[in-house]
Amino acid sequence: MNTTMEKLFKLPDLGEGLTESEILSWRVAEGDTVELNQVIAEVETAKAIVELPSPFSGVVKKVYEQVGAVVEVGNPLISFDVPDHSGTSGREARDGGDEPAKRQPTLVGYGAAVENSGHPTRRARKAQAPRQEPAHTAPASAGRGAGGSSEAKPASPNPGLRMVDAGDEVPRGIGHLRATPPVRKYARDHNIDLGSLKGTGTNGLITREDVVRASEGVGVEAEPQRETAGTRGETRTPIKGVRKATAAAMVASAFTAPHVTEFLSVDVTETLALLERLRTSPRLSGVKITVTTLVAKVVVLALARHRTLNSHWDGENNEIVEFGHVNLGIAAATDRGLMVPVVHGAQGMDLAELAREIGELTSAARDGRITPAQLGGGTFSISNVGVFGVDGGTPILPPGQAGILAMGQVRKMPWEHRDEIALRHIMVLSLSFDHRVVDGEQGARFLAEIGRVLEDPSMLMGLL
Repeated sequence: MNTTMEKLFKLPDLGEGLTESEILSWRVAEGDTVELNQVIAEVETAKAIVELPSPFSGVVKKVYEQVGAVVEVGNPLISFDVPDHSGTSGREARDGGDEPAKRQPTLVGYGAAVENSGHPTRRARKAQAPRQEPAHTAPASAGRGAGGSSEAKPASPNPGLRMVDAGDEVPRGIGHLRATPPVRKYARDHNIDLGSLKGTGTNGLITREDVVRASEGVGVEAEPQRETAGTRGETRTPIKGVRKATAAAMVASAFTAPHVTEFLSVDVTETLALLERLRTSPRLSGVKITVTTLVAKVVVLALARHRTLNSHWDGENNEIVEFGHVNLGIAAATDRGLMVPVVHGAQGMDLAELAREIGELTSAARDGRITPAQLGGGTFSISNVGVFGVDGGTPILPPGQAGILAMGQVRKMPWEHRDEIALRHIMVLSLSFDHRVVDGEQGARFLAEIGRVLEDPSMLMGLL
């Protein structure tokens, strides 16, 4: 006689010190048959959107958390009925018996050891009455993520979750599933805020046509903003995901590392001329070269001679660690908040390789495809605030780094050039550094060297 046992899958450790994740969507529902490593859910950490693979082959028995819930690592997500070939009772299998669960690498981090019980036996789905909308009684972990009460609430015995594919129509009111993934991407590409739209699809689903009409300025009824009980027009946005992680990191950095910021106005006229020549070079055909790319290359070369800027204050061991490699962070503004994807091993890349890597990483960050590994391990960072039309600022150090360079906008203005006044292209560079690691003189020499190279980029010829 074939017997089954219940296997519980808890939210795995997704790496990079992440302690919680928000459930964006379920790809399976109770009663579905799944195979080993089949994607069962999509979750959002503070750094990336991650697909969770199933560690078992079997049938989904219970889904513990609803879409929108913020779940801590180690809390139950889902359980499975899997064939029992050992004779272990279902209770023993679920609790894991007396043996501690072994941890081993999975596709998304570390979790329970994968058990393959062979090819699953499919069972027929029972006929169901027309599906009713699930009562949105969030479990305790969901309250924290949605900004509601932290009072524990029992999970619904039937969360009403089902498989969500690209073409599915999804009810409104369940967070990220107000529109299908292709529609969300189309809205991002056209800078349309889905929260401002009222969907015309089934159950209020936002369709592609809704987004198209909004992008063309055709009358689309906007969804009213949420208002508090006593104040009209006030909106409240839960602090979670990237915004929550960024806020915590910036506060920790600002109040841990003593920041010093130095400024330098640089004549980048010759750098812009070099940029135009590089864009027409057959050797760089198909490669997107920008001012950020050139500044990144100059920074990497300068860090080899100013290693204090490429270092880390290790207070636990009472040491200053100077890195022998450059992992260059590139700040990117995304719909999810500020992200800093990292070009690992930038010191070994030529200009074309560096440009490709920067382009791929920033695109992945904006599209939500970035992984935690691509956001960690930076040793120095660059932020181009000039793209927003400002001259400069005082950037805050990413945690664990000793330096960050901000680039202002390039402005055409009167400037002294060869003992005459001429219209030149000027950029303000802002360098913030950890004064525990970097002295003012060291920061000034580093910034001045970058400025000299950008004023006379012929110094780079042969190094690009």
